[in-house]
Amino acid sequence: MARWLNLALLVAFPVAWAAPLLRAGLLPFFGLGEISILSGIAGLWETDKGLALLVALFALVAPYAKILGTEAVARGWLSRRAKPVIALMARLAMADIFLIALYVVIAKGTGIGHVETAWGLWLFTACVLCSLLLSWRKG
Repeated sequence: MARWLNLALLVAFPVAWAAPLLRAGLLPFFGLGEISILSGIAGLWETDKGLALLVALFALVAPYAKILGTEAVARGWLSRRAKPVIALMARLAMADIFLIALYVVIAKGTGIGHVETAWGLWLFTACVLCSLLLSWRKG
């Protein structure tokens, strides 16, 4: 069952990457623009390529590498010695949740803009937590 759940994350993560994480705007009564992980990385790419690459590593590469690595170990394609690298990928995958939370706190704290969380943030958080829980199981 855990392996199927792990493989389901291969579909769930890309959906979460494209789903709206936040709705942000200058003032609450103006239209709010939706921000997804993919649109956020694209926006960052225009202003700060280094940060865009870092967020892409945390949000896209690390979770997917962790899922694929876990499955490769389970199927015997990778040695169990790869588990420390997979564990590192799991830790890196949690960093993007911190970055998103930091953005929300900063945006709300300035009082200039308006930020609302959207369903994609919950889906993305659930994917990361599910992946983390799967990595804690014995195996």
